[in-house]
Amino acid sequence: MNLMEAKLKEYAQLLVRIGLHVQKGQRLVISSPVECAYFARMCAEEAYAAGCKEVVMNWHDDAMARLKYLHAGDEIFDEVPLWRRHFFNDHALEGAAYLAISASDPENFKGVDTGRIIRAQQASGKALKDFDRLQMCSGFPWCIASIPIPSWAGTVFSDSSADEAMEKLWDAIFSAVRISGDGKAVEKWEAHLATLHERMEKLNALNFKSLHYTNSLGTDLTVELPEDHIWEAGDDVTRSGQTFIANIPTEEIFTAPLKTGVNGVVYSAMPLVNDGAIIDKFHFVVRDGRITEAHAEKGEEALKAAVSVDEGASFFGEVALVPYDSPISNQKILFYNTLFDENAACHIAFGEAYPCLKGGREMSKEELKARGLNDSITHVDFMVGTPDLSIVGTTHDDREVPVFVDGNFAPEI
Repeated sequence: MNLMEAKLKEYAQLLVRIGLHVQKGQRLVISSPVECAYFARMCAEEAYAAGCKEVVMNWHDDAMARLKYLHAGDEIFDEVPLWRRHFFNDHALEGAAYLAISASDPENFKGVDTGRIIRAQQASGKALKDFDRLQMCSGFPWCIASIPIPSWAGTVFSDSSADEAMEKLWDAIFSAVRISGDGKAVEKWEAHLATLHERMEKLNALNFKSLHYTNSLGTDLTVELPEDHIWEAGDDVTRSGQTFIANIPTEEIFTAPLKTGVNGVVYSAMPLVNDGAIIDKFHFVVRDGRITEAHAEKGEEALKAAVSVDEGASFFGEVALVPYDSPISNQKILFYNTLFDENAACHIAFGEAYPCLKGGREMSKEELKARGLNDSITHVDFMVGTPDLSIVGTTHDDREVPVFVDGNFAPEI
């Protein structure tokens, strides 16, 4: 076995055995681009070795998706076939593990009618409510990870040949997920998760009332946090006690903001790839939690579409802390893939909130909304972290505590 084969095998093992902790007799659903079939098969092989009773595939393809949005009959964007509803909802309800291999052309939907994209999202949100609800409240183990495909690699390393770009992106991904071919990835991840949990516990002990973000881009944003909020990080656990890591890689510690308690202006620190479009140099004006203005130098139409998918899309659902000095950020690579870019910088998400409250996972949608959390069919992370980002937390006794200084965690955090 050569070094590349060893790394691939170690990666598949990491995703199946640590990312998902696939249990004996459990079903695994793998969602994968057709270009990544070889790696999906490796993950399936690992799952069966772990005692998985069945691996079920959900294939998708950039080229076919683009053709559909450009040429399909208009009425189909308001429909979700019954078989697709059952595929996602039924597997989620039974507690199947879910692995998503995230790899796509960052500009696959360039020139596509954004109205069709919004309608398809709305239809999917209504049809896959069980899947979405259970995913947000850890009702089943899920993990998102990536491997390179040529169109994506070519965007990241546009000055390199196709083969060189793929090789460089593989190296960057392996570095980000702590795989070096020495078989110690699990050991490295256990140490990393311990560090995240240590900081998470400090933040929970401080019990902030609000956070104030400022930087030289022009960000001046105050984020109120709901009563009894909790910070979460790294790994998670399902209601049945199965641990999983939702994102590999992950560098974030996150919580949910108070829906109506966000005010000010926030500027993006990096481009956002969303729905096959690149959105760059954008900012939001926010009043009482609602995005009242959205401006972008590139992709403004796509940005405005993203925050209008439904009522909740114009409010925030997550604030996440990621040090600027992190393994992904230090590579100085713009990945054009939110899985990596969101773990290179502090980020905020508009749309659905994770139930980051004490006892939140046991609460209904109505109870979470009553406690001040946002509800939406979308959840989109955008990056706000910069080398000079300052975040100051205010406690309930009005004490101000530095959380971030010059883009990194303050020494006391």
